[in-house]
Amino acid sequence: MNRSEEERATLYSAGTHEENVFFTIFYMLLLVSSVPCNALALWVFMRGQSCTPSTVLLQNLAIADISYVLVLPMRVLYHAAGSRWLLGEAPCRLVGFFFFLNLYCSLYFVAFISVDRLLAVALPPRCQRLRCGKKASVACAMLWVTGIVSMSPVLFTPQTSTLRSGVGNVTVCSQLYLEKASSSALASTAVAVTVPLVTLLVSYTLILLRLRATPFPERTRAQRKAAAMIVLTVLNCLVAFVPYHAHRFLYIERHTRGHISDAEIRSLAFGNRLTSAITCFSAVLDPVMYFFLARNYRQALLKMCGRTITLVHLNILNPETELQSQWLQ
Repeated sequence: MNRSEEERATLYSAGTHEENVFFTIFYMLLLVSSVPCNALALWVFMRGQSCTPSTVLLQNLAIADISYVLVLPMRVLYHAAGSRWLLGEAPCRLVGFFFFLNLYCSLYFVAFISVDRLLAVALPPRCQRLRCGKKASVACAMLWVTGIVSMSPVLFTPQTSTLRSGVGNVTVCSQLYLEKASSSALASTAVAVTVPLVTLLVSYTLILLRLRATPFPERTRAQRKAAAMIVLTVLNCLVAFVPYHAHRFLYIERHTRGHISDAEIRSLAFGNRLTSAITCFSAVLDPVMYFFLARNYRQALLKMCGRTITLVHLNILNPETELQSQWLQ
């Protein structure tokens, strides 16, 4: 790393005291709120007797979310130490690998769920056998393998460096907030986020159109409940994933254009830290989706809260309609 690159990396890695306090508290609150809900979800989905496509996809989404938030203690330590990486090379590689692996696996599993919901609503009953837990398991396995292979270079290249600062030498982990800026990074980012988001939006739009075609006595309740779940799911993706990737486009564009001032470097660095933190909201918002989409999770959560379960009032769709079983299976 030449001097100019080192100085630039120093500007990126150095957060203010107020920023470090904010992110330390933020990540700790995320851990406290997301780990119990996702652990409960995984326990509920794993102990269930059914092996429907929905159950398989929700299992894998819960695994991705738990793996995603379990790297957050390392970020807590980083910010608590004043933007210093104290854990060495191997943990730095692992935190980057698991963070990005589970970030994109979570996004793609949500997209898979939207496609499964579309098939459940759109396919005629005689074709529902095309949807099965085994096929969903194969799709999930292929996604995990693709993600692991794509992210594996992080595990085999040095990711820490020592920089000079006003308080002495500081070790930083490039897998936390130092983003690569290149045309290939721009292309991979565009593909990685556009494919699942477009899939999700198209699938849920078609579902709503299908519900609009439902006979009138069944349609009102079905539309209301399905629309609520769809809005929650889409908002989850828009809130958690779009800001980070929009900022990555801006980051890469500014760095590939040419000269960039120190003030802009600091601004981009803070935006990078903030939008990266926002991606973790998905681990909090996904359990909200589980509550509406999975009866067994809803029951377990309400039992833990000491509530009496009344399925008639909590069903995601009208239990008297055919769409009820189509949506939930």
